Amino acid sequence: MSAACWSCGSALAAGAPFCVACGKVQAPTADVTYFDVFGLPRKLALDTSTLERAFYKLSRKLHPDVYARASEREQQWSLEQTSLLNDAYRTLKNAIPRTEYLLKLEGVEIEQDRASENGAKKESRMPPDLLEEVFELNMQLEEMRMNQKMGEDDPQLRGDLEKAKTQFEGQLAESDSDLQKLWVKWDAAVDADDEASQADAKNKMVALLDRRRYVRNLVRDVNEALGA
Repeated sequence: MSAACWSCGSALAAGAPFCVACGKVQAPTADVTYFDVFGLPRKLALDTSTLERAFYKLSRKLHPDVYARASEREQQWSLEQTSLLNDAYRTLKNAIPRTEYLLKLEGVEIEQDRASENGAKKESRMPPDLLEEVFELNMQLEEMRMNQKMGEDDPQLRGDLEKAKTQFEGQLAESDSDLQKLWVKWDAAVDADDEASQADAKNKMVALLDRRRYVRNLVRDVNEALGA
C-alpha cells in the first residue's frame, strides 16, 4: 500500500521527506533506504556532484528554523529527517560505504560487521594469491617491531617495507578501478531486470571488497610499523 501525506492525503514517493502537493514534512518510515531519501534507484554509479546539490537543497528545507512555528510533531519530524538525510549523504557520497550499504540491502552480511563469539572483530579472510607475500611481510613486520624495541634501525628493512606499502597501495587502487567496473555491470543488470547478472555482480563485489579490506589492513600495519 502506497503512503499518503498526513496533511493533504496526496500519494507520496517512497521515503519522500516532503509532500510534493502541499510541501509538508513527513514522518520518516521504518523501511526507508538511503537511496529513497534522494529519490534514487538502487544503483551504484552516482553523480556525487548532483548528490551534493540535492543534499544541500534538502538540508535547507529541513533546517530547524524553517519549523520554528510549526507543530511539535513537524519539528520532531524535521529533526529526524535531517538526521536520516545526513546519514544517507555520508554513506552514498563515498564509493566503499555506498557499495557496502547496497550489498546490505541485498541481504549480504559485510565481513567487517561480523564478530566472534567473544565480541571481538574478525579479521578478513586472506586472499589465497597473497599467501606468500603476506608471510614475508609478517616476518618483516616482526623484525621491524623487534628493532624498534631495541632502539635499532635497519635501512634495508625499512626500504623493503616501503616497497611493500607501495605495492599494496597499488593493489588498493586496482581494486577500486575493478569495483567501478562492477558498478556498471550491476546498474545495467538493474535496468534490464536481469536477476542472474545482478547476482553475479553482487558476488564479485563481495569478493572484491573482502580482498580490498584485507589489503587495506596490510597497508595499515605497514604504516604503523614505519611510524607513518
